[in-house]
Amino acid sequence: QVQLVESGGGLVQPGGSLRLSCAFSGSTFSRYGMSWYRQVPGKERELVAATTVAGRSTNYADSVKGRFTISRDNAKNTVYLQMNSLKPEDTAVYYCNAKQPGLSYGFWGQGTQVTVSS
Repeated sequence: QVQLVESGGGLVQPGGSLRLSCAFSGSTFSRYGMSWYRQVPGKERELVAATTVAGRSTNYADSVKGRFTISRDNAKNTVYLQMNSLKPEDTAVYYCNAKQPGLSYGFWGQGTQVTVSS
């Protein structure tokens, strides 16, 4: 069974940076596309960034383009989300998702809180 454990969240001032990590276990990491989502209370979970199984292709929500970078280390079974120039509207619980191409379901981590506030 795939398990995902996020870390790296916290409180940061506007304009600051954080790096989230998601540790993957329970299957072959290199077979999974990896994504970061975020959710605020009362709203649907939204896709923030995604990378393909080999990491050659990435895509981002318009709201984070140029500020966030997703990357993966297949040797460490870990995906990262580098978040720069953070804004108060980036405040959310951030979730890691793992999904094999062609399958309709994926796996979720427990989430990590990011709060951007002065």
